[in-house]
Amino acid sequence: MRNLKLFILALTALVAISACKPKPVALHKMSTEVLKDKIAGGWAGKMIGVTYGAPTEFRAQGKTFDDPIKWTPKDIPGSMWQDDIYVQLTFMITMDKYGVDAPAKKFQEMFAKAGYMLWHANVQARKNYYDSIFPPASGSPEFNPHADDIDFQIEADYLGLMCPGMPATASKMADKIGHIMNNGDGVYGGIFIAALYTQAYLEYDIPTIINNALKSLPAESDYAKIVAAVITLHHHYPNDWKAAWKELETKWGADHFCGAGYDFNIDAKLNGAYIVMGLLYGGGDPLKTLEISTRCGQDSDCNPSNAMGVLGVIFGFEKLPPEMKNGVTRMGDSLFINTDYSFNIAVENTYDYAIKLIAENGGKINGNEVGIKVQAPVAPDLEVSFPDVVLDKKISVFDKNAWAFSGDWKAYQRNGWPDNKPYNQAMFAEKPGDAFEISFTGSGISIDGNWFKDGGKADVFLDGKFVRIIDTYYFYNNQEHDNITLWHVTGLTNGRHQVKLVGKGEKKPESLGSKIYITQAIIYKTAPKKSASVKFSFEK
Repeated sequence: MRNLKLFILALTALVAISACKPKPVALHKMSTEVLKDKIAGGWAGKMIGVTYGAPTEFRAQGKTFDDPIKWTPKDIPGSMWQDDIYVQLTFMITMDKYGVDAPAKKFQEMFAKAGYMLWHANVQARKNYYDSIFPPASGSPEFNPHADDIDFQIEADYLGLMCPGMPATASKMADKIGHIMNNGDGVYGGIFIAALYTQAYLEYDIPTIINNALKSLPAESDYAKIVAAVITLHHHYPNDWKAAWKELETKWGADHFCGAGYDFNIDAKLNGAYIVMGLLYGGGDPLKTLEISTRCGQDSDCNPSNAMGVLGVIFGFEKLPPEMKNGVTRMGDSLFINTDYSFNIAVENTYDYAIKLIAENGGKINGNEVGIKVQAPVAPDLEVSFPDVVLDKKISVFDKNAWAFSGDWKAYQRNGWPDNKPYNQAMFAEKPGDAFEISFTGSGISIDGNWFKDGGKADVFLDGKFVRIIDTYYFYNNQEHDNITLWHVTGLTNGRHQVKLVGKGEKKPESLGSKIYITQAIIYKTAPKKSASVKFSFEK
């Protein structure tokens, strides 16, 4: 009897343990051949899209591009010179050399030292590296006025490509890399693009892919709001993308920090909205997707590149239109500038990283089959780079009523375009103690000037207190920049403030001089942005 009781107790315990044992997680399975084909489709889509839209880039600002688009597969080799491709390949080279978990500073160093030109948030991150400002500060709104720009959005595709069905893993990697050059919506742009790719491995339905990718963003972010707005507009105007575009432009077109006051808009969220418009209104048709995302305007090579990359994963390389597929195949071994990567190498290495990450995140590799442990999206904490910061006015350096100069300042002349006539572009000084003061009413200011190869150092004071030293030297890969932010501040109490800049007469060893060039001041105020109050016409 005692043995029977012990047996019953043991059996009961075994049943209880079995009941508590978690059930095996169902894995999303695909063959290794399909996985590699989808990766190839993604890279091919990037190359096709960026060359399709390249001739239209920023030719339509605040309007749609309505001229003919002339593209043939013979244009695809032009992708070798596109920052949409070569920057993220540099990040992959960093992984090859230092590992997937290399610190963000190492990624910043590799692309800062790469031999290609950069712009906007990327070029600021490069300069920050040489000024000893490292991630995440290098992408922060304090040290990068381009924090919300498109840069990381156009170079985050590789993260989604190597994280099939794993948006949480992709987002974690994107959070690290994105803060090299961006912050807030600028980082969310890269997270969203990577998330689109992760979902494209699992689904064929484009609205489902977009809605699932949206879960990787904080719902309160402007980026999430504008994507949701495009979804709403698509429902209301299912067959009229131009009507949707007009509504979007009215509400969001002027909502950007970099380039405020101009129709030019390189903000991540608006250009991200154009990617979504291309995908939704394109309905899975490659040429239609390319055309719509391009005709939406602004950064109209980057947007079709992202959109076509996502389509490439959905359908795979082998199901792309033959002329597109053949165009990529013909240049498959050509190296992208300043990298040791070609299309074929990018596909092979991305596949290897995907296999590694699948295995590390609970998936299974079984011969010619992979089982992906599909992840739920995880949204990061909310970051807002420039909350309620709007343009007030711009003050030319030649406005004598606004600036008080002391020391030896002179006008810097250059030849204009296209007439080649000389004009005064900036005021400059180079001796220790040469200074200016400017007073303004508002909550922020940007002091703009030139980063030149003879640029020097200056002390910046705000309301009588020393802030920091700035260095205006820049000459990397034979590139200089004019009329760019030298120093800025936002988030001040609305009111009267004063900025003083004092030249130090000092320079980096490689600089040809110690000159400080000043072109203008941009004054900002704190006020609700237009997008917060404008409703769509059908909501009124």
